[in-house]
Amino acid sequence: MDKEWIEVAVITSSEAVEAVSGIFYNTNVKGVSIEDPEDIEFKKKNPGDWDYFDETLLLVKDGAIIKGYYKQDEHLNEYLAYIKDSINELEKFGIDKGKGLITVTKVNEQDWENNWKKYYKPTRIGEKVVVKPIWENYQPKEEEVIVELDPGMAFGTGTHETTRMCIKALEKYVKEDSTVFDIGTGSGILAITAAKLKAKEVIGVDLDPVAVKSAGENVKYNNIDNIKVLEGNLMEVVEGKADIVVANIIADVIIFLVDGVKDFIVPGGLFISSGIIKDRKDDVVRKLEESGFTIEEINVDGEWVCVVARL
Repeated sequence: MDKEWIEVAVITSSEAVEAVSGIFYNTNVKGVSIEDPEDIEFKKKNPGDWDYFDETLLLVKDGAIIKGYYKQDEHLNEYLAYIKDSINELEKFGIDKGKGLITVTKVNEQDWENNWKKYYKPTRIGEKVVVKPIWENYQPKEEEVIVELDPGMAFGTGTHETTRMCIKALEKYVKEDSTVFDIGTGSGILAITAAKLKAKEVIGVDLDPVAVKSAGENVKYNNIDNIKVLEGNLMEVVEGKADIVVANIIADVIIFLVDGVKDFIVPGGLFISSGIIKDRKDDVVRKLEESGFTIEEINVDGEWVCVVARL
């Protein structure tokens, strides 16, 4: 396997962290890291929500640094042009882009892994879910649900707003007799969370074989047997219906999925969708309602939205 990666770093403002992350995720990025001193200051001032923080991040003085990692291919220049243009347009939406400086460097995979692992610490999400990297020690508190994770190349560490909102929704709605399907499972974090919340059966699906492999390994770390991870499209590889379908993808894909996903949800079941930029919320809600869903709740975290809809 080629161990060399292209690191695209953007120096921006803390205000623009979510927006710049979303720009990266609209390309074929293989991983994103965020170094935000304001976020670390928040963790320092609110220790009840975080178990650890790395004070070395407080040395970042020029604003937040968002880094995306890519393989060298024929589309890289297109991605770079898209990132540059999108960042320059942030101010049209009232978002301070900060310096907006973009740098591109080649890095070794081992250097990248060692870099982001320094900042990835156990994180409590919602009332009782704690996402813990497998290389960190952590003493669980009473009633906490521990999700062991090595995200590797797959998106989904639990630190992104969209993932947090999905985890909180699962915490609220998963019951012991629930069947849960996770579309675009990535690292498997949402599927594993559902299984750890004692869902009866969980199936995670992803089109990316790297994600499927990563999710499968993470399932093993958690010693759970009520979960399957499958490669392919939900409509092609999964049979039966779920009480809850969760999709943390992007607005356009969610809109595309809505009509088909109805066939995989029991009457009265829920479709939890996230990865939706605030500007696309109304488009997603409109499509859900046109397809016969009733909006149960809409949650917002920063620039991101999570919609819970009932069939």
